[in-house]
Amino acid sequence: MQRKILVTSALPYANGSIHLGHLVEYIQTDIWVRFQKMRGHECHYVCADDAHGTPIMLRAQNEGIQPEQLIADVKQEHMADFADFAIGFDNYHSTHSDENRELASQIYLANRDAGNIESRTISQAYDPEKEMFLPDRFIRGECPKCGAADQYGDNCEACGATYDPTELKNPVSAVSGATPITKESEHFFFKLGNFEDMLRDWTLGGHLQTEVTRKLQEWFDSGLQDWDISRDAPYFGFEIPDAPGKFFYVWMDAPIGYLASFKNYCQRTGVDFDAFMKADSDAEMVHFIGKDIIYFHALFWPAMLKGAGFRLPNNIYAHGFLTVDGKKMSKSRGTFIKARSYLDHLNPEYLRYYFAAKLGNGIDDIDLNLQDFQSRINADLVGKVVNIASRCAGFINKRFDGQLADSLAEPALWQSFVEQAETIAQRYEQREFGQAMRDIMALADKANQYIDEQKPWVLAKEEGKEAEVQAICSMGLNLFRVLVGYLKPVLPRTAELAEAFLNISSLQWSDITNPLLNHKIDTFKPLMTRIEPEKITAILEASKATMTDNSPSTDTVPANSDFDPIADEIQYDDFAKIDLRIAKIVNAEHVEGADKLLQLTLDIGLGQRQVFAGIKSAYAPEDLIGKLTVMVANLAPRKMRFGLSEGMVLAAGPGGKDLFILNPDEGAKPGMRVK
Repeated sequence: MQRKILVTSALPYANGSIHLGHLVEYIQTDIWVRFQKMRGHECHYVCADDAHGTPIMLRAQNEGIQPEQLIADVKQEHMADFADFAIGFDNYHSTHSDENRELASQIYLANRDAGNIESRTISQAYDPEKEMFLPDRFIRGECPKCGAADQYGDNCEACGATYDPTELKNPVSAVSGATPITKESEHFFFKLGNFEDMLRDWTLGGHLQTEVTRKLQEWFDSGLQDWDISRDAPYFGFEIPDAPGKFFYVWMDAPIGYLASFKNYCQRTGVDFDAFMKADSDAEMVHFIGKDIIYFHALFWPAMLKGAGFRLPNNIYAHGFLTVDGKKMSKSRGTFIKARSYLDHLNPEYLRYYFAAKLGNGIDDIDLNLQDFQSRINADLVGKVVNIASRCAGFINKRFDGQLADSLAEPALWQSFVEQAETIAQRYEQREFGQAMRDIMALADKANQYIDEQKPWVLAKEEGKEAEVQAICSMGLNLFRVLVGYLKPVLPRTAELAEAFLNISSLQWSDITNPLLNHKIDTFKPLMTRIEPEKITAILEASKATMTDNSPSTDTVPANSDFDPIADEIQYDDFAKIDLRIAKIVNAEHVEGADKLLQLTLDIGLGQRQVFAGIKSAYAPEDLIGKLTVMVANLAPRKMRFGLSEGMVLAAGPGGKDLFILNPDEGAKPGMRVK
């Protein structure tokens, strides 16, 4: 059956350039959409710039222009970058639009009238120097849950907790650096708790990845909080109906921007908006997002839609962040790479393929290893796929006037290629892109092996072997055509060039199993060239030159990595001073009066040590007894008010529940030195 699918990507913030971290999301969404269209489904891909909020207002003031001019300029830049990366939006709009104003008001009023919104006076952070109330993301401080430093005023990137800005410890204004004061103001709150039963059922209904569902259960267990959806003037956004001087918080109207972009598209094309959006619609709505905005999309967004009588999403697919060479993207190293810096030097489809080869259907981060990127593109795309066409086309063009043979030389080999169509289709459907690329490259290896074994370049020198040469090269080009069909969602422009060379119309998935027989091809032109090291160097140098300290705000853009940067380099002698030992936890107890500590008794083979470890948020004492771990054995004892701590156990993770003590492999014994 033909499916009807509305697909969205998270809205890029209209306050700066697109960079490679953003493209992880748009490339994977575009691949999935192109696959659905190749399968013959009615699939609409819409997006928009997220154009509201204090960062845009402040940047426009700094540049001496109106916010409307700023967001118009940024939108044109974004659209050019996306187009050059072959991101095939059916519509790209803006949240600062009439459609979004109307839909935001409609959804707000429906929820208000249904009793899902209430107003109350709150104490709010206020910048006394700038004389403005501070949005959550313009207050920085220590997380009230895990203590992590330099966190936003609404949620912690270290432990994932959400909280009120007034709960931050040691807060400062990100606008002026002043210590905020508190002032009272009337605000509007969305009562998320009204939807708890519905949301529990929905989040367990197969609409989310398993890892996301588990995380949401933690938030349910800690209690759903009312959501402040209003902001005070001055603010760039939509004024709330019947509330002069009050504006919708950017996260209120941003997801509604999905619907607004689709409505704008429907008005231009005649697609039935209501048929997709009504509560009982049989169409699908699928969102691709970064894992850091799950809370907004998997709790607030479904609740807002439900409260206003709209349909709920079928699926929300979250993804991880991007690192470069194993580290957080860095301006000083040139690895904070803008889309345009890449496009100035390399074929965008190289990055599309590399990301596809790395992506699975989970929420793990992916790494752009620049050396691996170069070698994989050169080996897979140039050395394997394109190489098949270049090896065979010359013989067909020069010796047979471009005419392919009228039968397949190796029907069994052909069958082994086309019978993979449904398996690879399922890989795409389930967003297992990396596995799909491995399957396709395994077929490319088989095609090259066939040509190597048949040696048409040798046969071409022998009299009377013309028919064999034509049959072998025709077979090779038919295998190439199958590979191009499988790769088309990832490499749409290369596929278009290959279609022109093969003299065929646009490949659909159903065409893959039909061979080209007694068919005339066009002259072959190189489809791709190798990546040379100097191209990578040029991108890094260009990124260093173009990056400034005025980089765009990440109001709605995920951080590029959860990990701290690598510490300063040390010498081996420095490391050798640390005596790491295998330790067995023979006892573990709560520490009276301590929120984070557990008292551990450790056997290190040379006696027992007492250590106070800040892992109480992640482990129950009884679960630790008997485990092996690693400790710093020669750390000077530290006197604490609870007693003497005689070392330190090693653990990884940002904090809170996400702490993991190191466990040595089986066979390690207490007292062994870790080298």
